Amino acid sequence: MKGFNLKIIIHILGLLLLFNAVFMGLVTLCSYFFDDGATTGLLTALAINVAAGGIFMGLTLNHRKEIKKREGYIIVTLGWITMVFFGMLPFVFTNSMTTISDAFFETMSGYTATGATILGDIEALPKSIILWRSLTHWMGGMGIIVLAIAILPLLGIGGMQLFSAEAPVLGGDKLHPRISDTAKRLWLIYVSLTFVNALLLYLSGMSLFDALNHAMSTMASGGFSSKNESLGYWNDLPQIQYITVFFMFLAGSNFVLLYYALKGKFNRVFADNEFRWYTGFIGIFVLIVSISLFRNGLYAAADLSMWTAVEHSFRHALFQVVAVITTTGLVTADFTAWSPFVTMLFFGLMFLGGSTGSTSGGVKVMRHLILIKNGFLEFKRALHPNAILMVRLNKAPIEQSIVYHVLAFFVLYMILFIIGAGVLSVLGLDFTTAIGGAAASLGNVGPGLGGVGPASTYAALPVLGKLWCALLMLIGRLELFTVLILFSPYYWSKN
Repeated sequence: MKGFNLKIIIHILGLLLLFNAVFMGLVTLCSYFFDDGATTGLLTALAINVAAGGIFMGLTLNHRKEIKKREGYIIVTLGWITMVFFGMLPFVFTNSMTTISDAFFETMSGYTATGATILGDIEALPKSIILWRSLTHWMGGMGIIVLAIAILPLLGIGGMQLFSAEAPVLGGDKLHPRISDTAKRLWLIYVSLTFVNALLLYLSGMSLFDALNHAMSTMASGGFSSKNESLGYWNDLPQIQYITVFFMFLAGSNFVLLYYALKGKFNRVFADNEFRWYTGFIGIFVLIVSISLFRNGLYAAADLSMWTAVEHSFRHALFQVVAVITTTGLVTADFTAWSPFVTMLFFGLMFLGGSTGSTSGGVKVMRHLILIKNGFLEFKRALHPNAILMVRLNKAPIEQSIVYHVLAFFVLYMILFIIGAGVLSVLGLDFTTAIGGAAASLGNVGPGLGGVGPASTYAALPVLGKLWCALLMLIGRLELFTVLILFSPYYWSKN
């Protein structure tokens, strides 16, 4: 670790653990209020987080208040891993999980906003533990690192290197010249939308507890539900599902654009190439799936009118398409049971992702857009080899270095998917489950195909399979390079 500012790394890890402790304290109070039998275990987990965070920060008070890029990458990766290890303690000390590997998998899935679960009976858990699952989503959705950046200036520490490592946004749009103010505005939007979402769900028929849990899961593009049937529990209350679709759509949009929309600058929103493509992709795939469901009569019955069958087909298609594209992972039905064509379509959607600057996972629409535009430009370059042709977004040229970065990201993403599926197959999973589990974990989608589909859980995976999927979740959540650069010899060299 020569050349690293080790004290600042440990200091920020301590700060993150104290963040953990604050939310864990809220859950402990809820446990006491609900009298659900988990209070003692939660108090133990809380005490360990407070003690570890306090020790880390106390021993490094005299640190050099400077974060370079090298420290930024390692703080983000170690920060996420540390949060997961200490965040799984509530599951362990309340005996909510039978094994450490299950607790680690569930917690990693929570913080990375993946939504994959090993739990078969969620409703049997203490209410405070269900709430903790949702809170891990909510903290990880916007990024606990971004929250840290919002207050780092109060400690005399700059946060730009952390922000670029945790939330790499193509184009580098910021809401304020100071990165800490950008982080604060992002969190204000995030908190406000979560509150509005919960309120609307409550007014539409959910209990306050369920509304709060699903609002946190939705805005984080997570997927954890408080019900075993996920949103399918409320299939008789379509307004709840339409509200959830709307907020999943917002969560999958660029939060910079949401800021402009809240300021009334809608022209900035509709002029954005990525937003138009993001909306267009959703519209096209919803239309395709709706027609397929209606033609196959999956939501038609003798006692239903044609228009009711159309609405059911449209609603379930809309919900599942938006849930998969935004990598939210909530479900109203098992899309793998609809038809082979639709199953393959949803498998492809797992690689799409939402917008850059959103809480969604996946490749992201912006990268696909750059790949498509660059692909068409290659035809022109073949005919006019001496012409200077540049990819343009929002009428502005994109630097060639960004195009190279996107190409490298996509190739690396596909290689990781192939390796991920290969490892799962070696561990004994069938082909469909292996490719579905790898794609869903790397893309932070949650439900995959086969044995890890929407109607199943990841409980049947071997221990090594769960740990492998957890690693894929972390790599995907931090957009590959932040984690993989740590395995590069160049990163550890003195130069």
